[in-house]
Amino acid sequence: MQLSFVGLLATFLSLLLLACNETPKNAQQTVDIEKLLSDRYDKLLAFKADSVSFPRSYDKKKSEIRMVASPDWTSGFYPGNLWLLDKLLVDNRFRQKAEVWTNLMINEQFNDRTHDMGFKIYCSYGNGYEITNNEEYKKVIINSAKTLSTRFNEKIGSLRSWDWNKDIWEFPVIIDNMMNLELLFETTRLTKDSFYHNLAVTHANTTLKNHFREDGSSYHVVVYDTLAGNVLMKVTHQGLNDESVWARGQAWGIYGYTMAYRYTQDQRYLDRAKASADFFLSHPNLREDGIPYWDFYDPDIPDSPRDVSAGAIMAAGLFELAEHTGTQRYADYSKKVLKTLQSTEYILDADLDLPFILDHSTGNWPKEDEIDGPINYGDYYFLEALIRSKGMGM
Repeated sequence: MQLSFVGLLATFLSLLLLACNETPKNAQQTVDIEKLLSDRYDKLLAFKADSVSFPRSYDKKKSEIRMVASPDWTSGFYPGNLWLLDKLLVDNRFRQKAEVWTNLMINEQFNDRTHDMGFKIYCSYGNGYEITNNEEYKKVIINSAKTLSTRFNEKIGSLRSWDWNKDIWEFPVIIDNMMNLELLFETTRLTKDSFYHNLAVTHANTTLKNHFREDGSSYHVVVYDTLAGNVLMKVTHQGLNDESVWARGQAWGIYGYTMAYRYTQDQRYLDRAKASADFFLSHPNLREDGIPYWDFYDPDIPDSPRDVSAGAIMAAGLFELAEHTGTQRYADYSKKVLKTLQSTEYILDADLDLPFILDHSTGNWPKEDEIDGPINYGDYYFLEALIRSKGMGM
């Protein structure tokens, strides 16, 4: 009997010790994720500034960081990430480094060969001006809006997207271009000149008319005739095919019309964002963790690449859409995505000496370019979503 009692006592103590250890283990896991993120943020801070070496993405197969000069459409996201980290952490080290990187983009304010002024200038100088009220930043923002406005065609009612492929695409407009309207809206706010606001509204109205299908999904590229302003074709460049739904393009449109509603209070824009968001959230091919596959109709699903950038853009956009509409479903999706991304499955390992935060974004699948790896704009909208979640008290 004595041995039996000792055995039972030992078993009881072992179970008690296991139960006591359960809470610290979970708490330790939370601390580890926070530390992992902190380590990743420090790696962005440590990356040496270089005017021709803005870190864009990481190629796992080659073990190489893809670096670009300021004319690249993604260049503004890296200084933007540093500005957002200053907002998130209130840490002057990130502000100081953001200023260095932002200044390396000064010439882009006059680059009229691109429609991506919003991505490049508003993500960098725009965030910088919001934080510092630097008048020089304000001048760059205004000059950039002036430059972007030169790409507007009155007959069509849109800003031209790409200049290449002219022999096939006479005047292409991509859904991504909705994101660049924020620069125009903000410039009217800064200057009180309604020209830029009106330009943005006209572009948004043209896109509203021609870029969307009845089910709420969007085309990637709409090509116009410059003589009559008619639609010539509706195609894709980064999706699976012309009638598929490229996930990041869908996210650009939802975020873009939510932002346009913020500046205009036009109910049509809000309705557009809601209808397109409902398509996204209700689609049977949306992954359980909230991160979409790169295209909703890839026949290789569930073995297709994910696109963290599309999920992060959606999370940031739907936090705002939830505020405008009071729809809990939108906020719930955004919270799910943030919970998903704040895990070891998506945050890069601490020992990877790379200036990025998240893994599993997909850039251009048809060209087999930037597939399932870190990309700077995935990090940008993740950080923006984190900031917006805190602003909503979530």
